Amino acid sequence: MEFIDEGYISSLLEEKKLNDPLRQKEIIQKSRDAKGLTLEESAALLNITDPEISEELFHVAREVKETIYGNRLVLFAPLYITNQCVNNCLYCAFRRDNKELKRKTLSLEEIHQEIEFLVKQGHKRILVVCGEHPKKSGMEYIGETIKTIYEVNFNGGNIRRVNANTAPLSIDDFKLLKSFGIGTYQCFQETYHYSTYLQMHVDGPKRDYAWRLYAMDRALQAGIEDVGIGALFGLTDYKFETLAMLSHAFNLDNKFGIGPHTISVPRIEPALNAPVSHKPPFAVDDFSFKKLIAVIRLAVPYTGIILSTRERAEVRRELFKVGVSQISAGSRTSPGAYKESVESMDEHDMEQFQLGDHRTLDEVVKDTCELGFLPSFCTACYRSDRTGDRFMELAKSGNIGKLCVPNALSTFQEYVNDFASGGTKLAAEKFIEREIGSLEGATKRKTEEMIKKVNDGEHDVFF
Repeated sequence: MEFIDEGYISSLLEEKKLNDPLRQKEIIQKSRDAKGLTLEESAALLNITDPEISEELFHVAREVKETIYGNRLVLFAPLYITNQCVNNCLYCAFRRDNKELKRKTLSLEEIHQEIEFLVKQGHKRILVVCGEHPKKSGMEYIGETIKTIYEVNFNGGNIRRVNANTAPLSIDDFKLLKSFGIGTYQCFQETYHYSTYLQMHVDGPKRDYAWRLYAMDRALQAGIEDVGIGALFGLTDYKFETLAMLSHAFNLDNKFGIGPHTISVPRIEPALNAPVSHKPPFAVDDFSFKKLIAVIRLAVPYTGIILSTRERAEVRRELFKVGVSQISAGSRTSPGAYKESVESMDEHDMEQFQLGDHRTLDEVVKDTCELGFLPSFCTACYRSDRTGDRFMELAKSGNIGKLCVPNALSTFQEYVNDFASGGTKLAAEKFIEREIGSLEGATKRKTEEMIKKVNDGEHDVFF
């Protein structure tokens, strides 16, 4: 493909001068201005092996993330609505030829029950996920799903933003998807390495590399303003995958004036009857994973880096420190697994992959606070027309935090009042007090006003 130049990427990874420690240190220092990196500079940082330089990389990645987004971690949950799929991907339990998987497509009533369960936990953001199936996950069903999600309300609690992870669509279908009121459209290339892509996607519509690669172009052309890209690490060399994904991000930015709103970095996890998942051909160790996330943060400082519950809690804690800005919590990866009758079903017979972090939202929130990060349930930008190029302008200039911190604290206070357990509430209230105390001037006054409204019983207070 035009902008995934495999020869150039491979030449960068083989270039000896990019192993020079002095050059690597210079690039890290340059990255402090939060203006991004070139592909060559990113390759140099991926080649770091010196422990001291690695620590400097990690430190600056956190510094840049906090320059743009502060200490916030945005929380969301995925909602799997069907595991029916016509593709045959060797790393996924949903693959068509997996006869051991129990197939299920949620009814609208079941979707309502799932969302009610998530709302009662305190969630405000949902990512709708579905297998690719022309009948079971058609546009009409997706539209009805999103409408149902937005209609759920429990004592003032509701889902305020629905993002969507679906198969690549035509421009006309993307226009229809936009009309449903989605936020970010998300689609992962899985692997950008062309021959590996063909090996992993045996048959089905997903085998078309180019159709998937240009999905974001079509989505943006259709008027969807925020898009999210990602790669499934472990299918090919992580350095190649990272540089190829950055090439995708740079191309979107150059072509449309906005890069990816989010970049996701899942690693392969074991999945039922998915042969590649149990022994990934290019498994990524924890140190390399931490390094590639830090490099993505420095190369694309404005993007939201998403970390899922694929990772174990102890790994997630470390990765929060190197640039992650969005996390899932209390997740399930099988249709119908949230509802309170989950104990009576075997969700593992229907899940897409195994999870590493099984903690509840409440447990993740408490842990996040104690680590010094601000759990955010904010959805203000989406509903204040700060999307697409308007959001990017604020993020790239480092001004988005001026809006985000008060809104994050307001929504966090709402969560604490309505949903937090005793221990979490105690930790959260101390945390919120410290955060407000660190603010100054008009920002502090505005935040205190918003917190007071929330404590007086108002919901969804933002600006």
